[in-house]
Amino acid sequence: MNVLVLNAGSSSLKFRLLHIERADAGSAHALADGIVEKWGTPDAALRLTVEGHPPEHRSVAAESSRDAAEHAIQACLPFGIDAIGHRVVHGGARYEQPTRITRQVIEGIREVSHLAPLHNALAIAGMEAGWKLLPKVAAVAVFDTAFHRTLPPVAFRYALPLEWAEQHDLRRFGFHGISHRYVSGKLLECLGRPAAGTRLITCHLGNGSSLCAVRDGQSIETSMGLTPMEGLIMGTRSGDVDPGLVLHLMDELKMTVREVDDLLNRRSGLLGLSGRSGDVRDMEQAAQSGDARAEAALESFAYRARKYLGAYAAVLGGVDAIAFAGGIGEHSAGTRQRIVRGLEFLGMYLDAARNAAVPKDDPARISTRDSRVAIWVIPTNEELQIAREVFGLLSDPPRE
Repeated sequence: MNVLVLNAGSSSLKFRLLHIERADAGSAHALADGIVEKWGTPDAALRLTVEGHPPEHRSVAAESSRDAAEHAIQACLPFGIDAIGHRVVHGGARYEQPTRITRQVIEGIREVSHLAPLHNALAIAGMEAGWKLLPKVAAVAVFDTAFHRTLPPVAFRYALPLEWAEQHDLRRFGFHGISHRYVSGKLLECLGRPAAGTRLITCHLGNGSSLCAVRDGQSIETSMGLTPMEGLIMGTRSGDVDPGLVLHLMDELKMTVREVDDLLNRRSGLLGLSGRSGDVRDMEQAAQSGDARAEAALESFAYRARKYLGAYAAVLGGVDAIAFAGGIGEHSAGTRQRIVRGLEFLGMYLDAARNAAVPKDDPARISTRDSRVAIWVIPTNEELQIAREVFGLLSDPPRE
């Protein structure tokens, strides 16, 4: 089965066409891989890599995410497309499994779009593009919130009036679930252990960041909540703040809801702390040049992640292994070192040489030989995880 995976972002759309024969590991390979970047601008371009051919880079007319998705589909048409998998950030309380896309499903996704207004709308645009170009090809939505459906009530409930909160679906959903599912599964493979009896912490660190506590292969706690804003400090998102701060901004400073949203989602986080950038690479360079504010921002990012690591060790009753993933988690040795520093009392010991020499695309253990907790870098692969889930759904015979 050839599965085209569409992963829409705020200004780019990643896509990958995978040939997959089984839903387990090692049974898929990429036929085509690419990105439509800077859609909505005159500089929109398509980058495409096909095995055995030189990379292609060309300008495209893409005024919208839907246009970008159409370009991605057309680029992959010559290889054959049997199914399309769409990453959907928020599934709300309704969607807990991969789901075949219908008009009714799209309306259900649209109903919870206010909780992830940008991301869900982009996913819907991709679905509409798929219907236009390949109306007879099966399309499947794979939800970032689905992996966290196993959160126990003690973890997903806010301390609000219970019946009222349930009526309005005011609860913690969690995000990055596709990545956390893939990384935790890959970590178990690296450890050579079945899921039963294991206690893992996966750290997806990028422009958006979250941690997940995984027991017996299931998510039992995660740092994001009702929306992707809760939890860690992120590129431009504040992460945890006192709810009273929001009231203060609106009551005392007379900020509107939109202004508060813009402040906490787009002008805070590492960008707000550093006054320079939300990109760790820029801040590491600035810190090395003596920028004290950039250094403080990096320390704050690591402090928040370290605090969550300690909390999740308590939730799990101990830790067997942790894994770093995502753009920062995979590529910033300095950030990994900052986060783990001070956690030796939990049995986490980082090997400085291994940490500094992590291969680009392969899992690598970066803890010392005598570290009680195995520390790994696991490159995430959301596209492969989505393709596996699409294959699993479509190849499963319908039940009577």
